Amino acid sequence: MNRRQAVQKVAFLMGGTVLGAELFIQTGCKTTTNKEAAEAGAETLPDFFTKDEIAYLDEIAETILPRTATPGAKDAQVGAFMNVMVRDCYTPEDQKIFKDGLDAIEKRSKEKYNTGFMQMQPQQRTELLTILDKEAGAYKNTDDYKAKKEELAKEERVKDSIAETKGNFGYARASMPKHYFSMMKELTLLGFFTSEPGATKALRYSAVPGKYDPCMPYAKGDKAWAT
Repeated sequence: MNRRQAVQKVAFLMGGTVLGAELFIQTGCKTTTNKEAAEAGAETLPDFFTKDEIAYLDEIAETILPRTATPGAKDAQVGAFMNVMVRDCYTPEDQKIFKDGLDAIEKRSKEKYNTGFMQMQPQQRTELLTILDKEAGAYKNTDDYKAKKEELAKEERVKDSIAETKGNFGYARASMPKHYFSMMKELTLLGFFTSEPGATKALRYSAVPGKYDPCMPYAKGDKAWAT
């Protein structure tokens, strides 16, 4: 499964677009972790998140995609993947929303369970993230969001008209910010299903596919194909 296919699959699951996907597809975003780069003798870049924050992201991702009979998000090092994606593919505005989201989860954890997220029981983590997932889903349906989106759309239409008169096309358009949990969830899915454990253990995988078969048998419950 190539980058474009992976992004399309995650976008389908999330019901929208994947933030940073354009850079991820076109430039590849340096998705090699600093540990892997150092082992290969390549140049490393400063991490966007601290080691503790990456471990925190691993636990959030593992709550979303826990290990069962197949590997979980931590097996795929999704926290390190998020670090690279947010650092290399997000705008400064989206980076701030994402990082502030970690503080928001910690605050909600202490308010609801009187302890930090890392100290919570698995069922408490699942309960909290389920609440946040519902809030993220309702985020785009608020009157305030819809009004701001319409105002932004008007501004972009004006910019379109001006750009076209100058013969300019394809400039980066402004978009409404996403809910921080939507960002975390989509990066969890993208990071996991483009990893070796996700593609080869959670999905069906053929490193050297055979002939094209448009009528492959499929039984309910079969894994989807990674390739």
